[in-house]
Amino acid sequence: MSTDAEKRIAAEGAAELVEDGMTVGLGTGSTVAHLLPAIAARGVSGIRCVATSVATEEQARELGIPVEEFSQLQRLDIAIDGTDQVTPDGWLIKGGGGAHLREKIVAAAAERFVVIADSSKPVEALSPPVPLELFAFGIASTLERLGPAVALRSPDDGLIADYRGEIGDPAGLAARLEADPGVAAHGLFGPGMVSAVLVGARGAVERLNLS
Repeated sequence: MSTDAEKRIAAEGAAELVEDGMTVGLGTGSTVAHLLPAIAARGVSGIRCVATSVATEEQARELGIPVEEFSQLQRLDIAIDGTDQVTPDGWLIKGGGGAHLREKIVAAAAERFVVIADSSKPVEALSPPVPLELFAFGIASTLERLGPAVALRSPDDGLIADYRGEIGDPAGLAARLEADPGVAAHGLFGPGMVSAVLVGARGAVERLNLS
């Protein structure tokens, strides 16, 4: 089965969790691109959605899914998003598309954060790169402190670099990155944020048993 088909299967499984009247966080990326039409096809009513990127917002509106500013909502019933990697204990690397700051804010606001993925995304241990969103002020100094951070690029917000050093203990690296004043956000998402991981594999949705 193709990777794209696996993404669609996982996305359709997650769409079944969206019910009438829910507040919903919509992630970003190629797997979420399958989620949006699956939600639209369900015909749920009264949902209120926020999007983590302009691309997601535009696709949602084209499908008739209502999207509003996040400033109008304090909490979300559910957020659904893809991932670049996921370990057996629930650590994620996200943000290859540069939207991880918004993705993390939305995930933190949700009662349930559901991750959708194809069968290539579960890994035994995280490996670089880890996307970073950096403040432009003092960027040269920040990059010097962080060590092997490269491939600077500009997304919708901020400046993005890829941390390519050893990850080792994800919690330790996350703490180090969060302590640096030049880092606005990093792409490490801890297990405490994750409610469920749905993987499209072998023609069906598999729910990972997070250790």
